[in-house]
Amino acid sequence: MNYSFEYIDIILLAMIAGFIFLRLRGILGKKTGLEENIGSSFEHDFPVKKKNVNLQNANFDEDAKKEFLSGAKIAYETIITNFSKGNLKDIKSLLGKKIYDQFNDAVLDRKEKGHVTETTFIGINSASIKEHEKKENILEVTVEFISEIISCLKDNEKKILSGDPKKIKKVYDTWKFSRDLTSKNPNWLLIDTQN
Repeated sequence: MNYSFEYIDIILLAMIAGFIFLRLRGILGKKTGLEENIGSSFEHDFPVKKKNVNLQNANFDEDAKKEFLSGAKIAYETIITNFSKGNLKDIKSLLGKKIYDQFNDAVLDRKEKGHVTETTFIGINSASIKEHEKKENILEVTVEFISEIISCLKDNEKKILSGDPKKIKKVYDTWKFSRDLTSKNPNWLLIDTQN
């Protein structure tokens, strides 16, 4: 009697497996040998177009401007958030010497006074190139940023000295970036800031 139940279980499981196999075959289909190699078909349908970004020209083209602005937005957020945390080592490669020294002095002054900055970067509303000029091998680009940030400065007893931890503030910044066109280093350096 026990053996008959085991056979029925096996038959039921085999029927379920067969049903699942047929459903998968119906959905996925079967290989006929006429399929095109998927790697080669994408190459024909979507040719890879290499961007020709021309930075050597003082009037760098629209593609170069778009690529630059994309990187500038990332740099802007990265620099603001790391500066507010007092973490300059992660952004040193993005800062010119003058700006690094100014930021370092501000961070040291904050630490000396026991002040802490709390900053939440909400986002960039707009970023646009105000001007650009080439000085010998150096290309300088000035960008106007409009961003939204929550920021406040607290003393060592967590008392708010300035700003508001609950209020989003619209910030207008003008930053100047610089890059040596002969250098293999792709990084642009922040060389000037204005509010």
